[in-house]
Amino acid sequence: MTEQAVDQTQPLSPEQQEALTQQWIKEHFQKANRFLAEKGVIPSKVIAEESRYLAPFLAVWKMESKQPKAQTFWVMSGDLPSDYVDVGVAKTARDAIRHFSMMWQLKAENLIKSGVTKDATQAKFAKLLVSRAESLYQIHNDEKLWKNS
Repeated sequence: MTEQAVDQTQPLSPEQQEALTQQWIKEHFQKANRFLAEKGVIPSKVIAEESRYLAPFLAVWKMESKQPKAQTFWVMSGDLPSDYVDVGVAKTARDAIRHFSMMWQLKAENLIKSGVTKDATQAKFAKLLVSRAESLYQIHNDEKLWKNS
């Protein structure tokens, strides 16, 4: 075994782990901003104290926009489809996760009922939605993840 291979198997130090987490948070914050911009929403501010992340899986950002009119949204990014909803559908990031989970289950069901199985790309997307919706629901229900919220 080469010295380099040995180094790759060493556990990360807490400082390295924190640096990777901070890098992930920054990347997914930028991803959430780009996603909103693609939808015609220009973010003006993130409400960090109400946003939550579980790197490297998901981040739920509470973001304000100023265009076209002042609004606040829950924005989801991570190892799942990016999505957003008006803040009025959920009081907390945890509630927003549950909302996305239910919404994605319904979207997947509608895609499947519409005969999407004939289109491989759409069928794959429906399966992805179901998988991620189930994961989100488990995250929502895991009390250990929310004890400090």
